[in-house]
Amino acid sequence: MTEPDRDTPPFPFMGLLGFTITVDDEGVATASLELGPQHMNPNGVAHGGVAYSLIDTAMGGATMSVVPDGQRCATIEIHVRYHRGARAGTLTAQARVMSSSRRVVHLEATTVDDDGTLIASATGSYAITD
Repeated sequence: MTEPDRDTPPFPFMGLLGFTITVDDEGVATASLELGPQHMNPNGVAHGGVAYSLIDTAMGGATMSVVPDGQRCATIEIHVRYHRGARAGTLTAQARVMSSSRRVVHLEATTVDDDGTLIASATGSYAITD
């Protein structure tokens, strides 16, 4: 197992959406961003892809914190449920590993707003590759 990286290095998509990611503990990671006009859909609420991207990134961070050095992960599937729209403030997704094997990691995640209101929830699976 790898030691959790407390500071995940930046990557282009991170800069595009403007989010941060931290690995909080082995098997737990958090991604967050301050909503801006670039995140909104035509109805004035955060586009569903924003919550999805935060969830996917947090799940990837949580997965990488439990796999051996030298291995990578790739999303197999994510099932997202949208509970409520967000119009302003910070969105925070936290992902947690539910179980893992040599080749597949299963996770759950939630995205909340500043008040802790549930915006989206998800389950997902990630493949572990060399």
